Amino acid sequence: MQTEVLQETERPVFPFTAIVGQEEMKLALLLNVIDPKIGGVMIMGDRGTGKSTTVRALVDLLPEIEVVEDDAFNSDPRDPELMSEYVRNKVKNNEKISTIRTKINMVDLPLGATEDRVCGTIDIEKALTEGVKAFEPGLLAKANRGILYVDEVNLLDDHLVDVLLDSAASGWNTVEREGISISHPARFILIGSGNPEEGELRPQLLDRFGMHAQVGTVKDAELRVKIVEQRTSFDQNPKVFRDSYQSSQDNLSSQINEARERLPKVKIDYALRVNISRICAELNVDGLRGDIVTNRASKALAALRGRFEVTPKDIMTVIPLCLRHRLRKDPLESIDSGLLVLEKFSQIFGYSTK
Repeated sequence: MQTEVLQETERPVFPFTAIVGQEEMKLALLLNVIDPKIGGVMIMGDRGTGKSTTVRALVDLLPEIEVVEDDAFNSDPRDPELMSEYVRNKVKNNEKISTIRTKINMVDLPLGATEDRVCGTIDIEKALTEGVKAFEPGLLAKANRGILYVDEVNLLDDHLVDVLLDSAASGWNTVEREGISISHPARFILIGSGNPEEGELRPQLLDRFGMHAQVGTVKDAELRVKIVEQRTSFDQNPKVFRDSYQSSQDNLSSQINEARERLPKVKIDYALRVNISRICAELNVDGLRGDIVTNRASKALAALRGRFEVTPKDIMTVIPLCLRHRLRKDPLESIDSGLLVLEKFSQIFGYSTK
């Protein structure tokens, strides 16, 4: 009874399965939940297209994970790479660790956040007087094994974006002050959203996001009416609206859990991997991130669709999302870079993209 009252007093979240359209954005988010090593999503599009709503709706679908109780870093009781120093020492000394199951959490990064708020701070006075490493965890600690969401990421200070991307790539956050250094695990899915009219991210930062989803304003009048009606129904009675989508939410949540379990067994044929690399090479994609992310995303999609083998259609679905932001920009080119990727896919695979 107390739990039900608590849930009703929490801010209601729009159901993920009730979101109309924006399939590209929804797919990119789901694939990153299935395989966090894809490297996050950058969502770019017009204002008022449901970017923040969709990301926050993802929380309801996230599976539960086992964490060490009363640990600020959501430490994994079994994986040393995901343990804080305190938990690792307890494991080394064979001390008993109590664990609880909790939902994967999502942390919102406010635009005005300072580096100390993001990375955490070291209490120098306590360290010098008491000889202990007194660390006040930041948002990166809270986001470990979860999702870190940055709305309007293109307006965030470049230095902070660098810090976020470094932590997301390495899985660790290190804070150094006055000769004292503290590291803790910071494995999270980084999701950024923004409006291109307010400025683009630097190419070297954009490249660090695994996938890039584009969203646009819905032009179809009937679809727009449906979206407005959905939103009105939700605002009038969030509980009734959420209850009407509970079954589809549960189904999708089960699908995600099954896909996560299936993922390690999914195979991608050598010939398909060669073709993916040929596409990246012929499109002059710098580095190998494009190849790696496309392979990972294809496998995650196959797992989501209930298969153990990647097909060319899986690759065709994910490759624009994985490569469009890695192409060199031609100021005279008006065609969407995702279409250029699909043209190249069609040439190399001999597979119609229609």
